[in-house]
Amino acid sequence: MKNKGFTLIELMIVVAVLGILAAVALPSYSSYVIRSKRTECRAAIMQVMQQQERYFTQQNSYLAYTSSATSIPMLQFSGDSLANSACTIASAACSGSTVSACVVATGTPRYTDTVVANITMQSDGTKGCSGSDQAKCWKN
Repeated sequence: MKNKGFTLIELMIVVAVLGILAAVALPSYSSYVIRSKRTECRAAIMQVMQQQERYFTQQNSYLAYTSSATSIPMLQFSGDSLANSACTIASAACSGSTVSACVVATGTPRYTDTVVANITMQSDGTKGCSGSDQAKCWKN
């Protein structure tokens, strides 16, 4: 009589193959998630800068605000809600300037990113960030 089913060796081989696949896929997936959150933050910063330019044409000055400010006409976080956002956004006067002349929007990540920290964009188009690999600030 022939037994039906799997042997212990066959099951161990399947478990080993799945373990190898998981070891390769998980770091790649984690890297993809971080890059997509960085992209969401960059898009929100660009949207804020568009809002700032619109505000400047109407008020002849930019608007400085913190990410916790209320009742302002600017985006304060990326995404649909603060709970689901990748970063919070604040605007301030550029270094050595007044808010009527130059503004910098700063996106602060709400997730752990060991490569890129704050992402910034100034009203003159200058882009930057802080972190260990600044080449990845505005690129994936």
